[in-house]
Amino acid sequence: MDHGKTALVLGATGGIGGEMARTLLARGWHVRALSRDKRRPADAAGASRWIYGDAMQAADVIAAARGADLIVHAVNPPGYQRWAELVLPMMANSIAAARQSGARILLPGTVYNYGPNAGHALFEHSPQQPVTRKGAIRVAMEQLLRQAADDGVRSLIVRAGDFFGPHARSNWFSQGLIKPGRLLQSVSYPGQTGIGHQWSYLPDVAETMMQLIEQQARLEPFALFHTAGHWDVDGTQMVQAIREASGNASLAVRRFPWWLFMAAAPVVPLMREMKEMRYLWQQPLHMHNTRLLALLGKEPHTPLRQAVQATLSGLGCLPPAPQKIVKRDMAA
Repeated sequence: MDHGKTALVLGATGGIGGEMARTLLARGWHVRALSRDKRRPADAAGASRWIYGDAMQAADVIAAARGADLIVHAVNPPGYQRWAELVLPMMANSIAAARQSGARILLPGTVYNYGPNAGHALFEHSPQQPVTRKGAIRVAMEQLLRQAADDGVRSLIVRAGDFFGPHARSNWFSQGLIKPGRLLQSVSYPGQTGIGHQWSYLPDVAETMMQLIEQQARLEPFALFHTAGHWDVDGTQMVQAIREASGNASLAVRRFPWWLFMAAAPVVPLMREMKEMRYLWQQPLHMHNTRLLALLGKEPHTPLRQAVQATLSGLGCLPPAPQKIVKRDMAA
C-alpha cells in the first residue's frame, strides 16, 4: 500500500513520535524523521528517511517539511530541561514549516492542560486552569495552533492520559511504577486507592491519530479530540494488570517515594516536574471521548492486560518466553 503521502516526524526517537512513525509507515506513508544525531539510530524501523537537523532551527524544520502532508510535533526537550525556553520556539518552527508546505500539524496532547479544579469529567472545551509550568506551556502551545488556524495552518490535537507502551521509557509507568530492564520484584504506585487515573496505550493512541488523519476531509482547520484510553476507576486496575502479566498474583505493591521527590526536586529537573504533576494522582481527572466517537464510531482499545503484558515485555521486565523444541524426523 502506497498512498504517496509524506509525513515529517519530530521526536521520532521518543515514545509517541516513534509509535506514530511506525504506524504511518505501516499505512504506506513516506516518513521522514528529523534528528540532531548524524548517525542513523539503531532502531530506525519507523522512518523511510532520517534527516540531520534541529527542531530549534526554523530553517531545518522548514527544509525537512518541504512537500510534506503532515508534521508530527512530538518533540520535547530532553530530561524535562529548559521547557520554558525551548518548547514554544519549537512549536513556532513547526507552524512556520506547515505554513510553507501546507502540511497539517499533529500534536499529541495531554491532561496537563487541566488543573486540579477542572472537575471530574473533562471534555475538549472544558475550562483550562493549569497550576503547573508544564501545563501552562501546553496551553500556550495549543493557543499558538489555534491562532495559526486563522492564518490557514491546519492542526490536529489528540489529548491522552499517561502513556505506557513497549517502546516508551519516559513516562509515569516506566519511571514510577516499574524499573525498565529489571524483572519485576514489586510495583510502586504514586496514587491513592479510590482515586481514578487515566492511562493511554501508545499503539492505541497512534492508531487513533492515524484514523483521524484518514478522516482529513471531515476535520476542522483546528481539530481537537480527547481519547478515553484506560480509565482505572479506583487506582487498583493497573496494579492488578501488572500482577497478572507477571504471573505473580501476590507481587508486592509499595508506596511511591514522594518524600524523595520532594527532597530532590530543587536540584533534579525530572523529579521537580514529576512532583508538579502529583495532583493528577490526588484528583480524578477523566477525559471523555464523546466527540471522537461521533467521528470514528469507536476508539482503538487494546485490553488492559494485553497492553500491560506487551509493555512489560518490551521494557525487559518479564522473563523470556521458553523456547519451543521442534522435533524433526530424521530420514533413515
